[in-house]
Amino acid sequence: MKIVEQIKEPIAHEMELFEKKFHLSMASRIALLNRITHFIVNRKGKQMRPMFVFLVAKMIGKGQVNDRTYRGASVIELIHTATLVHDDVVDDSLKRRGFFSVNALWKNKIAVLVGDYLLSKGLLLSIDNKDFDLLQIISVAVREMSEGELLQIEKARRLDITEDIYYDIIRKKTATLIAACCSLGACSVEPEGEDVEKMRKFGELIGVAFQIKDDLFDYGNQRIGKPTGIDIKEQKMTLPLIYSINKASAKDKKWLINSVKKYNRDKKRVREVINYVKDNGGLDYAIDSMYRYKKEALDILNTYPESEYKTSLLKMVDYVIDRAK
Repeated sequence: MKIVEQIKEPIAHEMELFEKKFHLSMASRIALLNRITHFIVNRKGKQMRPMFVFLVAKMIGKGQVNDRTYRGASVIELIHTATLVHDDVVDDSLKRRGFFSVNALWKNKIAVLVGDYLLSKGLLLSIDNKDFDLLQIISVAVREMSEGELLQIEKARRLDITEDIYYDIIRKKTATLIAACCSLGACSVEPEGEDVEKMRKFGELIGVAFQIKDDLFDYGNQRIGKPTGIDIKEQKMTLPLIYSINKASAKDKKWLINSVKKYNRDKKRVREVINYVKDNGGLDYAIDSMYRYKKEALDILNTYPESEYKTSLLKMVDYVIDRAK
């Protein structure tokens, strides 16, 4: 059995029911919208975010979930899907998970409007059911994701990203949504408990580890996940590169920054930067940092009693670190 199927096993029934509820939450009277949302749903990913919601809810709720849990999972998936549609427009990306993106098939204007529609459906799902506590969690995540994207764009112009700024960006851009999944799961079954904040922190730590793992793919020898060196070509400052720049001599620092700024399309130069980062401890430093965040996440999880849901969350943590793409 594949690892994702193992993780999903204790919540298989909930995920099946969630699929139906999620499809209904996207429904519209506009035929074009239904055609596009049907296209999106049929090309869904692993659905890690709803899985986090249900596993946390069942761990905290001693095996029980409720209608709020399903709504929380639907809201998070609607918001996540909206951000992916918008991201493809911003990045001018024509592919998503190996298929054409919405903007490639229906152009940017329609893609932006579809993203807006999905965002509003997610917010209204909470408002219509008076899930104001869940709405607050997801609204904070949307705000932080937007701030993270803009902070990255602002800093990328000058490439003056310190480690602190890097972590600020990835906490907002990536970790905040996984943090929202985990706190939503806890809040759906135990709104007033301390578990909501504990699970938010757990999700944030996993999200940071997830992004560092993504950074490491840029330095792989095999083309797994994304092409080697693509972050450098796109002038994205990743943890291995930031560490190497900070530790470099004045001469090497100038060469590295110049390479990313002016020679990021030169394949030979990009390869030289990758080798420099590997040879000067950038990769090892990032790997150590990733495992540190993983340990902090496990420390939180291990304060909970044993259950099949906790076991699946432990497997999820391992999967985030060990995944091949």
